[in-house]
Amino acid sequence: MQVFLKKTAHVLVLAGLVTALPASAFQQETHRRIAIDAVNFMKNNPSITNYAKLSAGLAKAGITVEQFATAMGQGAYDVDDFADTYLCGATTGSCVLAPVWGLGKGIVNYTSYWHFQNHTAGADVHGNPFGGYNYAKLTVAGDIDNLAATWLVGDYLDDGPGGQKGWFGDSSKYNSFGVTEAHYRHGGYSTSDQYADFEKAPFQPIDNLGQYWFNQFLANPSIQSLGFVMHTTDLLQPHHTWTTSAKNHSGWEQWVNDVYYSQDLNNSAAVKAALADFTPVAPTVAR
Repeated sequence: MQVFLKKTAHVLVLAGLVTALPASAFQQETHRRIAIDAVNFMKNNPSITNYAKLSAGLAKAGITVEQFATAMGQGAYDVDDFADTYLCGATTGSCVLAPVWGLGKGIVNYTSYWHFQNHTAGADVHGNPFGGYNYAKLTVAGDIDNLAATWLVGDYLDDGPGGQKGWFGDSSKYNSFGVTEAHYRHGGYSTSDQYADFEKAPFQPIDNLGQYWFNQFLANPSIQSLGFVMHTTDLLQPHHTWTTSAKNHSGWEQWVNDVYYSQDLNNSAAVKAALADFTPVAPTVAR
């Protein structure tokens, strides 16, 4: 089962990416659909995918293809709900997962700040060729970005007990710097001081998130971790490469979710065309 999953992982990720191309914007439910559509595409196109290996491996594990697709889709969905990123008040030192005003603005959890890759700027301070969300380097910042930066001015990424503090104490809830940021840094350079002020914090890019979970999948294959990798289709959402929470970001994602099927955004012909124009990374290339 482990060998089979390793061999098919890159095909599943590719299928998910090209299935998503016409959509380019993803809410949680859209993430789930993309993952399930990737498996369905493999099932319906066994001659150009590793579906035979997928089906055989799942049969040995006692898992149906439908169960596999559902579980992987749930993993892709769940990444937006990670309780892994706390920002702490510059004055109070109180650490929270989300802004009180976030639900209506599309910023539900601070974990969303790891879900960007800035294509409007170059390399970041960590050594990534493309950085992640960084308010100080946004070229298309809008009202939501400005609201967040004003609300969070001076707030810091939770780095555990004994780390950074607010004026009136430290109520650390989770060592987001020592766990989440460390997972996503991939040997790059990071210090907690870089995350001492939200308005200048250089969050790691989403491809690092995807690489971390793919490495976890290779080390200990699970459908859930493969589903987490599938969440990186956020890169095909334009706001995630402009790196802005504004400019109708959440409205665009809602529209795509609403018309996903009526606009045929999972068109299999488009997927085949993309596959014909795509050269996958060789399985032997070091990751």
